[in-house]
Amino acid sequence: MEVGPVEYAIVTFPGSEMSGVMVPAIGDLIKRGVIRLIDLALIERRPDGTLRILGLETLPPEERAAYATLDARFSGMLRAMDISDLTDALPAGSSAALMVWEDTWAMGLSEALRSSNGVLVDRQTVPHELVMAALDALDAEGPGAEGPG
Repeated sequence: MEVGPVEYAIVTFPGSEMSGVMVPAIGDLIKRGVIRLIDLALIERRPDGTLRILGLETLPPEERAAYATLDARFSGMLRAMDISDLTDALPAGSSAALMVWEDTWAMGLSEALRSSNGVLVDRQTVPHELVMAALDALDAEGPGAEGPG
């Protein structure tokens, strides 16, 4: 079975309200075949510090309806990864979405790297602020500015 890179992310929100506004963007990625959603967990750290895993049935109807549009069968992988360890830094009175997805767009690249004995030794996400600062600097240099090399 060919599998692309599998990643996870933890997105935190102030308070206990996750409006579901990210759901259409996730759904679009799924529909276009960019990702396959493997697992999703919604978490709340109560003001007293206790951790609560929210089932979709606990969400308000409009949020539940938004999440129900995702064409995904959840694997339970997050439970195996120990949600409490992943959310240790979640402050009291806040919430988080934990997502595990497969980068289906990269399946061919992953297979090519594996078949040539390539080994991924590091992967990072460049912070948005750093990307924007670099793009602003390029814009300030104007047309014809040379890139690295």
